[in-house]
Amino acid sequence: MSDPSRFRSERDLRSVLGPTGNKMQSKPPGMKLENKKKKTIESTEEKTKKKTDTPASPTTTLKQCSSILRRNSASMTASYSSDASSSCESLPLSVASSSSCKKSVRRSGSVSSSSGILRRKQVDEKEDKVAAAPSNGDCFADGRKRCAWITPKSDPLYVAFHDGEWGVPVQDDKKLFELLCLSGALSELSWTDILSRRQLLRETFMDFDPVAVSELNEKKLTSAVSLLSEVKIRSILDNSRCVRKIIAEHGSFKKYMWNFVNHKPSQSQFRYQRQVPVKTSKAEFISKDLVRRGFRSVSPTVVYSFMQAAGLTNDHLIGCFRYQECCGVAETTTTKAKKKNESDK
Repeated sequence: MSDPSRFRSERDLRSVLGPTGNKMQSKPPGMKLENKKKKTIESTEEKTKKKTDTPASPTTTLKQCSSILRRNSASMTASYSSDASSSCESLPLSVASSSSCKKSVRRSGSVSSSSGILRRKQVDEKEDKVAAAPSNGDCFADGRKRCAWITPKSDPLYVAFHDGEWGVPVQDDKKLFELLCLSGALSELSWTDILSRRQLLRETFMDFDPVAVSELNEKKLTSAVSLLSEVKIRSILDNSRCVRKIIAEHGSFKKYMWNFVNHKPSQSQFRYQRQVPVKTSKAEFISKDLVRRGFRSVSPTVVYSFMQAAGLTNDHLIGCFRYQECCGVAETTTTKAKKKNESDK
């Protein structure tokens, strides 16, 4: 008798054996799920590839470019406005120091520029009200209105210098050299301190005669140490020798200095104190020429203060009573200079 358990049907053998007679390895249930996931992922990737391969229409590309440009412009304007506000807040409100702010305000658009114009108008209105008020500090006993930096509390010597000398065109070599030396001392002293020592300085430096001062030695000027520093004393001696050379070359120090402004003082027509500059391009040009000739302590700020004091420029404010007077003196000096030039020719 054969054992029935050993014999199986053909169907059973096919289920166990493959078509070539090898055994079929049954896959675990987890592997089937993974294969399904792979197939789904591959199908999604093929779909995305087909979408990307298809070219975009021109309308969609234009919309995308316009949205990108809008985002970039918004970010750029925001950054420029923030830079402008930060830079302008760190600087004082003045015409001379707001040049860097102007560039950033212009970039930020019309809103920031209009706000800057409104602020300036408000500041100007406030200054006009203060200037027109009867109780302000510019009212003097004589009823005359002076520049904003001259007040009733100012030193009488300073007020007299403003009323009588500052801004008046000077045509004398000694006086020009004196004002150049006094302006050079402004880096260490104020105008009130300089004017209080002016008489002693005149006695020490031979009434500021450049020819006489050029012959002095430092040993003879030991008494001047209490008035000025050694650096300023040496600069006065060196500058006197340079002025002497200029006189030999041009005939006078006056001709040399007034040639820079074509023998005609410039009328600034400033309304507010904040408009008065510390230096100008003309002052820088004169300073370079003086340094080239061997002068010392003649920076552009020193040269411009000398130009103001010597009348090469009229920086009196329009509201000051000395403005029109200096303009009249300037006209007479220019006419005299023209007549002299015509007679010399």
